[in-house]
Amino acid sequence: MKYTENILEVATLEPDYLGFIFYEKSPRYCNGKLPELPKSILKVGVFVNAAMNDILKKIKEYDLQVVQLHGNETPEVCEVLKIINVEVIKVFSVADDFDFEKLPPYESVCDYFLFDTKGENPGGNGTTFNWEILKNYPSKKPFFLSGGIGLEEINKIKQLGFPIHALDVNSKFETEPGLKNTQLLKELQNELSS
Repeated sequence: MKYTENILEVATLEPDYLGFIFYEKSPRYCNGKLPELPKSILKVGVFVNAAMNDILKKIKEYDLQVVQLHGNETPEVCEVLKIINVEVIKVFSVADDFDFEKLPPYESVCDYFLFDTKGENPGGNGTTFNWEILKNYPSKKPFFLSGGIGLEEINKIKQLGFPIHALDVNSKFETEPGLKNTQLLKELQNELSS
């Protein structure tokens, strides 16, 4: 999210989370002021290998309740952020050869994992990965599922039976990077609740 009117429009749908990307190379880079949002919507700051001082500054400046770490952040970085009382989502880029042995060091220092498609960019590649690989998921920790999710994937996601906490949707619900199509998001909510 990056446009004030669009943020307010999407907020009327009462999503659990709204994400704001603080990675300058992203076309969704957010560097403006955020409007006042209902307390029920958690503001997520998305970072890629950012310096700890930058992350802490953004948490304070934007009153973030959640950080999503999309780079090569260590368990120690996650642990520091947990101490300051924000939820921590650690992202892992998944290809067919994904090694679940990467997860245990993060187990106690993250609230959630997020699995996204491994691609050219740290995120926002707009394609799904082979979700069957998640049958090998060794943890009980609920996770976020991301990567090219559109309305046509929802039935398949419902049938997976995995401990999915939330869907992280982006490109298939946009008219341009950072500008969400509210009507499509309403349809998503309807699909998820049916």
